[in-house]
Amino acid sequence: MVAEGGAAGRGAEREINTGVLLFIPYRALENRVFAALAEAGFDDFTPAQARVMQRIGPHGTRLTELAEQAQVTKQTAGFLVDQLEKAGYVKRVPDPTDRRARLVCGAEKAWAAKEVADAVVADVEAEWEAHLGKRRMTQLRQALTLLREITDPYAAPRG
Repeated sequence: MVAEGGAAGRGAEREINTGVLLFIPYRALENRVFAALAEAGFDDFTPAQARVMQRIGPHGTRLTELAEQAQVTKQTAGFLVDQLEKAGYVKRVPDPTDRRARLVCGAEKAWAAKEVADAVVADVEAEWEAHLGKRRMTQLRQALTLLREITDPYAAPRG
């Protein structure tokens, strides 16, 4: 077995970097969400499609913005949105602010899937709080929220 952050046979295990420490619980959360979605009959989309779908605003979002926020090419975002549209999760509608543009909007099926996902996220966060304690969970959320200021170009400005 390879030690975290190093190669086998190098001796003592290295400390896991913060990025990996952030990713591990996220991945566990994501796996539970996808398992619950599949159990509820929403087993016809992929994590890549979900990453695009998560970025759709309540009134729709342009494809170029979805691509930028999901950090994929416009072609990849278009392909993923095409798949989501065929599966009934999204629809494309005219942008009321620009007749040439179209918005990608969540369809009823997407909102139903979101309800399932939101319930799992709430359960997992409650488990994390029970494990960490209320104070530590609050501190964790506060620290991660502060990190968004320097890591998330799409976060709304504070204040």
